[in-house]
Amino acid sequence: MQSASELLGYLSYLIPSIIVGVIAFYFFKTFVDHQKEMQYMELRKENRSEVLPLRLQAFERLVLFLERISPGQLLSRIKPVGENKYDYENLLIASIEQEFEHNLVQQVYVSQKCWEAIKASKNSTISLIRKTAMSDKITSAQKLREVVLTELFERSSPSDTGIAFLKNEIRQLF
Repeated sequence: MQSASELLGYLSYLIPSIIVGVIAFYFFKTFVDHQKEMQYMELRKENRSEVLPLRLQAFERLVLFLERISPGQLLSRIKPVGENKYDYENLLIASIEQEFEHNLVQQVYVSQKCWEAIKASKNSTISLIRKTAMSDKITSAQKLREVVLTELFERSSPSDTGIAFLKNEIRQLF
């Protein structure tokens, strides 16, 4: 019986020690987790302050890209070199593709949806030029310019849609 009473004596000291140890472990773990979270938040804050200017610059470049490929801007900047409408069509499309390739890296700084909107604007602009050039009524490069510009008066350009999407994305940053 004495060993049972000794065992109870040890347990009376051991159980409170275990409880205190578990509570201390819980508090220590909570403290460490909180410290990790605070460090993570501080790191994010530092990164945000460094990355935000880069992201804004990317948005600026993409807006500039969309402005440059806007049919109105594109047609006034790139004049036909001859009368062949297909040569002019190819020149316009090559210019759009060159502008796009020049801005490919900007996709790193914008969301996937935003990048898809940029590509859709580019492809819609190319499609507008191609569709207009396929018309039998278009006989020269000058006529192609006139018809594309006339179509822009009737509806907004694909670039306008892309720019509106970019502006919305920028608003979400703040």
